[in-house]
Amino acid sequence: MSQRQQYELDVLNPATEEVIATVPGAVEADADTAVRRAARAQERWAALAPGERARLLRRFAVTVDEHQEELARLEVREAGHTVGNARWEAGNVRDLLDYAAGGVERLTGRQIPVTGGLDVTLLEPLGVVGVIAPWNFPMPIAAWGTAPALAAGNAVVLKPAETTPLTALRLAELALEAGLPEHLFQVLPGRGDIAGEALVKHAGVAKIVFTGSTRVGKRIMALCADQVKRVTLELGGKSPNLVFADADIEAAAAAAPMSFLDNSGQDCCARTRILVQRTVYDRFLELLTPAVESVTVGDPADEKTDMGPLISRAQLERVRSYVDADAPGIRGKAPEGPGFWFPPTVLTGVDPHARVAAEEVFGPVAVVLPFDDETDAVRLANDTEYGLSGSIWTRDVGRALRVSQAVKAGNLSVNSHSSVRYWTPFGGFKQSGIGRELGPDALTAFTETKNVFISTEGPAQ
Repeated sequence: MSQRQQYELDVLNPATEEVIATVPGAVEADADTAVRRAARAQERWAALAPGERARLLRRFAVTVDEHQEELARLEVREAGHTVGNARWEAGNVRDLLDYAAGGVERLTGRQIPVTGGLDVTLLEPLGVVGVIAPWNFPMPIAAWGTAPALAAGNAVVLKPAETTPLTALRLAELALEAGLPEHLFQVLPGRGDIAGEALVKHAGVAKIVFTGSTRVGKRIMALCADQVKRVTLELGGKSPNLVFADADIEAAAAAAPMSFLDNSGQDCCARTRILVQRTVYDRFLELLTPAVESVTVGDPADEKTDMGPLISRAQLERVRSYVDADAPGIRGKAPEGPGFWFPPTVLTGVDPHARVAAEEVFGPVAVVLPFDDETDAVRLANDTEYGLSGSIWTRDVGRALRVSQAVKAGNLSVNSHSSVRYWTPFGGFKQSGIGRELGPDALTAFTETKNVFISTEGPAQ
């Protein structure tokens, strides 16, 4: 397709396959206009007093809060998320804006002792930041890049996934309603190979924040290298869930299903490799079976639903390609008829290097693999190109610490499956990404450090 050719994006409800909206797709000229406008808005934004920028971001948070239910219902319709999850996502956007606003007036440099003068560092905004958000968590992940970038004094051009642009567009409207300057936060819906690539290549964009597949992340990194453009990449995962024999097996089995079924398994942090010590393997499967079979799959707008549909027909076919119909394991139920439905699935008797055990399926599919001892567990956990997250179930504190240090992943949980909190850092090892998002240092990732030396000695006589 020509970069100048106009096109439209049909937004489908994944639960019904109905077209709920049609959005004009951006082309290269649109990206150029957005970046130029953003650059002018950024200069005015950075010139505001820090307290004023913080006040406007807090007002943005309040405005999001006032529209939380509206945003949640929009997310249900465009992404197929359960309504409970969607409410959490809108609340996460609100909370992250509040948290980032609190950092505006605390974004300080340092005074470094030197001889013959005073040395200080300044943290200055980058300029225009391009945020490319995924379809699996459209609202919160868009905010992960946008909120700290704005707080640090930058402008943001957000390119949402082509299947889920509606909440992003609505957030941009709410930003204006809250009083943020025009063009400071713009949304550029469009195809990744057109609008996304134009944003990445634009010389006026100082940094790209991308969340998505490792394959696309590598291409973005290569494109950015030509301009030595800064990047933060949050990419794929194949996270382990290690269950040791000394763990609370009942609790581990009860918690396991939603560790990989939440958001229909469309989660980079999904614990899709369940590694269980051999001596409790059979008992774990006995407990896991009813837990998986009890998961309610259906209408995401229903408060009682645990899991909704996959995002698209293409994603459904991808997930199907990993699971043989006669493969042994545990299977739940899913609706038939319209919608992109796939049942909760746990496979047993799988080779650790089989496609389903090694590749990111991005669907409600997990494998259970046995291990012999701690050394074997760590070996299996690290036998992957990814390193995003993982869980460790044990009552032994020493083992929890040893295994946490040995597993090569950026985010680990002990006796739980929590991975993401907006006030703690998030990111991956190996091919799961580069850089960290969220947490107390989030704003500094959107700044340049400038060193200034001021001589206190007069000029030589």
